[in-house]
Amino acid sequence: MLGRLGAFFLDILQVIVFAVAIFLFVYLLLLQPHKIKGSSMYPNFEDGEFLLTDKITYRFNEPKRGDVVVFKSPPDDRDEFIKRIIGLPGDKVLISGGKVYLNEKVLEEKYLEKTVYTSPGRFLAENQTLEVPTDSYLVLGDNRSYSSDSRAWGFIEKSKITGRAWLVYWPVKKAGLIKYENLYEDPRQAPVSALYTF
Repeated sequence: MLGRLGAFFLDILQVIVFAVAIFLFVYLLLLQPHKIKGSSMYPNFEDGEFLLTDKITYRFNEPKRGDVVVFKSPPDDRDEFIKRIIGLPGDKVLISGGKVYLNEKVLEEKYLEKTVYTSPGRFLAENQTLEVPTDSYLVLGDNRSYSSDSRAWGFIEKSKITGRAWLVYWPVKKAGLIKYENLYEDPRQAPVSALYTF
């Protein structure tokens, strides 16, 4: 009797250890949950939404313009921010008259209302052209009036990116994969999640 009870508890312990190992594998290597805090990405991502961040895509692919990324907050890495990649390495970025210019052309931002005004900041001043360095990105919040982003504190390094926003799971009415395909003039430029290859 005591032997069967011990075997039962050993089986339970094995299941718990296995479940914890799977959770740690997924959490540390594949996906990580995040809660949106604040309104810097409104209306595309609202305060209090929960999403999963894909942590493996950028191990196999480079970030693309329009990707929504989670990264360690500058300057101290204490928190994590969520913003949209606007400038890629080598891009020349300028803010003038409320518009973002990339390589001397107005950036078409299909994910924003046409009336959105992009103001300059301490780092990226009005009519000042900056070139994005190698392995760095210029990121902006979708809610430009209420976003602390690259305009204020500069470029982010690729090594600071935790992952790419992949799936909203709360609230249920907004649950689903984050659609990137319609953000790119050439659909072949749309990022492919490494999660789809499994």
